[in-house]
Amino acid sequence: MTTATLTRGPASTARPGYSFRSATRMEWLKLRSVRSTSWILLVFAAGMIGLSVLVLSHEHWATMSAADRSAFDPTNAGFTGLALGQLVLGVLGVLAVTTEFSSGMIRATFAAVPRRPIVLAAKAAVVAAVTLVAGEVLAFGAFAAGELALRSPAPHATLGQPGVLRAVLLGGAYPCLIALIALGLGALVRNTAAAISAVVGMLFVVPLILLPLGTSIQNSVGQFLPMLIAENSMTAAKPQSHTLSPGVGFGVLCLYAVIALAVGGWALARRDA
Repeated sequence: MTTATLTRGPASTARPGYSFRSATRMEWLKLRSVRSTSWILLVFAAGMIGLSVLVLSHEHWATMSAADRSAFDPTNAGFTGLALGQLVLGVLGVLAVTTEFSSGMIRATFAAVPRRPIVLAAKAAVVAAVTLVAGEVLAFGAFAAGELALRSPAPHATLGQPGVLRAVLLGGAYPCLIALIALGLGALVRNTAAAISAVVGMLFVVPLILLPLGTSIQNSVGQFLPMLIAENSMTAAKPQSHTLSPGVGFGVLCLYAVIALAVGGWALARRDA
């Protein structure tokens, strides 16, 4: 009786998946191929520059009261478009992750990149790069367009004046941080409508809730809200009371983005696609 001997070939190794660099390249291809990305950036540009021109072109210095003249800050007024810009880039951050869950494409992404936090990190890197570049370009564009639209004898701002360059730079970084916070929220809830609602609530609803609660609560809590940080600190060349300093405000927003992405990454790692 003979015994057949079975020989086995070399053991196959499991596919390690994409590296972070490859995952980032994949996420860049996804983001730029989606039609909504171009439309969102177009609306962002129109809002930033269009509202800057609209607001500053209607400033009538001759009819202003003495109090209004002393409080007039052309730099801050030129960033009125951030009210819209933060929302549309927040939507971009949400869509960068939730559309894959709604379409089912996220399963293919996780198959290619099994380590799910790397997927979110790659999305965050791409979203941050796109929104930061767009934010800075349009922040300088809105500042320049607004100053051109502002009529004399109203005082004009220049980048060489104290606080102006800082306000423009941080005004461009602010919508990028909102997009990253929205990305983290999208990864956490995995639903487009719910994540956008959370972004809208954070930016617009919570400040409204504080209005009837009294000045002391508004001053103590409101200074930590993203929209008020941008309005009173990051995009204002003149110091204002009951607000965080520009550096501290920027640090708080960075902390919000880190926390949102960390929680979103944790949620991705623990749930099934």
